[in-house]
Amino acid sequence: MLLTIDIGNTNITLGLYENQTLGARWRLATDHNRMPDEYGLQILGLLENSKCGLNQLEGVCLASVTPPLTGKILQACQQYLGQPVFVVDHTVKTGVNILYEDPAAVGADRIVDAVAVKQLYGGPACVVDFGTATTFDALDEYGQYLGGAIAPGIGIAAEALVQHTAKLPRVDFQRPPSTIGRNTVHAIQSGLLFGYVAMVEGMVARFRSELHPHMKVIATGGLAETVANETTVIEILAPWLTLDGLRIIWEMNH
Repeated sequence: MLLTIDIGNTNITLGLYENQTLGARWRLATDHNRMPDEYGLQILGLLENSKCGLNQLEGVCLASVTPPLTGKILQACQQYLGQPVFVVDHTVKTGVNILYEDPAAVGADRIVDAVAVKQLYGGPACVVDFGTATTFDALDEYGQYLGGAIAPGIGIAAEALVQHTAKLPRVDFQRPPSTIGRNTVHAIQSGLLFGYVAMVEGMVARFRSELHPHMKVIATGGLAETVANETTVIEILAPWLTLDGLRIIWEMNH
């Protein structure tokens, strides 16, 4: 079995693959205060709960956009799992030609998403990742990574309203009864959900005009389903796309 780990700024996502099939998968809160021992014991507990023994584990493939945590997770995996960790960045074999001006500046998660989309869906494509940031990434018809756009994520926007206003409350991200909110909670929910839906629709239209009229649109990330339910521009919902990309890159390099 292969353990895949995606370390984000808000969540750490883990998945366990048996060959090409994703079995158990988990989302953990990113916590910079945890020590390697704590992460090691937590990962061990997750594996035990999924009935995966350490002798069944073939390796660990990891992508991270949170450098302070990368070393802690590496240490935890080596000490508690007894496994070397394959870390993905722009220098490893991915099968995707990165045409960004500075390939080293592309986040590992964006590279991994591009690999998964090229292999599973093909180009031209736009990948919308609803993470800490909402990112839009473009692949041409050959599966080459062209670049994209980065916007503040929905969680960041919601938190900014709380921090920079005197009276607006923190709300759950969910669909309000109508676009026109009749109270403050519904008004904020409308602005967050339908505002981001409108942004996605507008950005997809702009990407399509620059890239290709038959561009595929794939959405991933923890909040992708909520947004996808409100628009027809998202054609493919792939919540575990990054883990699939890690598995594909592992297979390419081993």
